Amino acid sequence: MQTPMWKRILSRVLEALLAIVFILPIIWVIVSSFSPQSGSAQVDGWGINNYITLFNYQEGLPKYLLNSIIISAITIVLSIIICTLAGYSFSRFDYPGRNLGFMVTLSILMVPYASLLIPLMVWYSKIGLNNTLTGIGLVITLFQLPMSTFIMRNAFDAIPRDLEEAAMVDGCNSFSALLKILVPVVKPSMVTVGLLAFLEAWNNFMIPLYLAGSNNTPLPLAMVNMRQQTMGVIDYGATEAGVVVLLIPAAILFLALQKYYVKGFTAGAVKG
Repeated sequence: MQTPMWKRILSRVLEALLAIVFILPIIWVIVSSFSPQSGSAQVDGWGINNYITLFNYQEGLPKYLLNSIIISAITIVLSIIICTLAGYSFSRFDYPGRNLGFMVTLSILMVPYASLLIPLMVWYSKIGLNNTLTGIGLVITLFQLPMSTFIMRNAFDAIPRDLEEAAMVDGCNSFSALLKILVPVVKPSMVTVGLLAFLEAWNNFMIPLYLAGSNNTPLPLAMVNMRQQTMGVIDYGATEAGVVVLLIPAAILFLALQKYYVKGFTAGAVKG
């Protein structure tokens, strides 16, 4: 049965309005970062003075970007490896405590950041991970595990077991079958996990606020610290420039990996 014309038109109008709601703030912050405004480096006319201020702020924009890149890289690699192995284990192996382990992993979603960050900060200071980029990446990975493991388990559930059985007949063990047969099939879900890990690590403010030192501050935390010296007034121009810098890599990656992102989320919706 064909959908009535008025319903299709209404659907397109609502989609356009929703897109405008999300796109307008992005356009606004990009325009504002170049526009003149009081209390910023760009007072008269349009220009890039706000970006110059951001580039030269304290340790410099390259240092903050490098810190964010390192934290994101640690989170992406650990999330993909751990969640792929965990999803494979929860999907394919039957052992005592499997369902309990999966529920405990999902229960991390119910734990707020703030309730763990202070104990983690104390513990990190004892083992030498406090004020380190590695420590920040590990904590962000911890909070990525529930959703990413859930995605990977569903992805493996959607794959017929016949593929593994055929590989094992040819001489593969469970691990080699995972690497050679299953990983190429669940690649969209792995890309989704990596993209989610990147977005969380790239934009995270709360965890670095507790665990980062002055020498390993990522860009989101540096933007919050970016204030004028006069009466603590926020430099909105430089802050908006920082938002644009943060936006560019996230937008490029999302647009480039969009098809994998959609496939990764829908994997396992209908079991094969």
